[in-house]
Formats: sequence, structure tokens, C-alpha cells
Amino acid sequence: MTPAAVSVRHNPGAALISFAAFLSFVLSVTLWFTDSREEALFTGLWVPSILALGAFYAALQSRQA
Repeated sequence: MTPAAVSVRHNPGAALISFAAFLSFVLSVTLWFTDSREEALFTGLWVPSILALGAFYAALQSRQA
């Protein structure tokens, strides 16, 4: 198994956060190219917020280990 697959298997929270950030990015790009520019910018701002939540989650996980 690849290291990424092992990481996802042992830490499903990281996979969920990565998926949420990717989904937010795709939604933002889709909105941008369908001329919903303001909604696209708003949704695009979710990506760093979700990734920051993931960093906080990772810090909590490493602290508990």
C-alpha cells in the first residue's frame, strides 16, 4: 500500500478534511465559470479555512499521541 493510503486508513479525519477542501475548490471554480463571481469568491474562501481546521485537527492528534 502507498503511504497516502496507509495515512487515510489510519486517519479518516484527514481524508474528510482534504475531500472537503477539494470539493470547496471545485465548487468555487464551477461557480466562477458560470458567472456567479461573488458566490465563487465566497466559496473559495472556505478552502484555507477548511485546511486551517485540518492543521488544528492534526495538531490535536499529534498532541494526544
